[in-house]
Amino acid sequence: MRITLTALQKMAHEGNRITQLTCYDASFASLLEGAGVETLLIGDSLGNVLQGHESTLPVRLRDIVYHTECVARGAKRAFIIGDMPFGTFQVSPQDTFRNAAEIMAAGAHMVKLEGGRPMLETVRFLTDRGIPVCGHLGLTPQSVNQMGGYKVQGRQQSDAERLLEEAQLLEEAGAGMIVLEAIPAALAKQITAAVRGPTIGIGAGVDCHGQVLVLHDMLDIYPGKKAKFVKNYMRPGGTIQAAVELFVKEVKAKTFPGPEHSF
Repeated sequence: MRITLTALQKMAHEGNRITQLTCYDASFASLLEGAGVETLLIGDSLGNVLQGHESTLPVRLRDIVYHTECVARGAKRAFIIGDMPFGTFQVSPQDTFRNAAEIMAAGAHMVKLEGGRPMLETVRFLTDRGIPVCGHLGLTPQSVNQMGGYKVQGRQQSDAERLLEEAQLLEEAGAGMIVLEAIPAALAKQITAAVRGPTIGIGAGVDCHGQVLVLHDMLDIYPGKKAKFVKNYMRPGGTIQAAVELFVKEVKAKTFPGPEHSF
């Protein structure tokens, strides 16, 4: 039976941790959900790990649509989330809806977009029209040039207060899930307690409702520099199947991320 947003929200409410990995094709979609991963993200990280770009900015809508179609063919149970690429949602709500509708038609059950307060009108517009939205706060890779690099966000009190407020505002606007990336663990815990959830952490400590990693990072395939919050699961796992199963086990047991993966 297909995992739904309602089921994920129930898991968060009951304290059952949610697992999420990026996924870009049918074969991995089948393997990941078979290993127990509940949610698959067709991330704009494909720009780095598949296309060889230095950032996610060159990824186009057609790329996300194509890979969403591939994942949807392979996943029979997992909840599928499609990233909205740079330039496809920093537009009018009406244009964002048209772009999001393409991703949904390709097989996604939710779209993800980056940003807080400036995105509230868009989030409300989409959710009012039947498109579930996952927010993304903290380090937002599409804004890396404005941020001056891949830096931890929310260390200053004013920034922490802003992120907390934006998480609550996103939820009020209709966001059904929020990714928290590269923020202090204590702040992520505070945000998680302040929203109904689910919150999905990546470099945000162990207290989020769930955890996500880029597949090629946790399998140690991507040759580039790894972030502090990445754990190499191939080393102890030995095989892809075992590595993914270990990731699921550790997230469920709340042993990942450890302090060494947090800020």
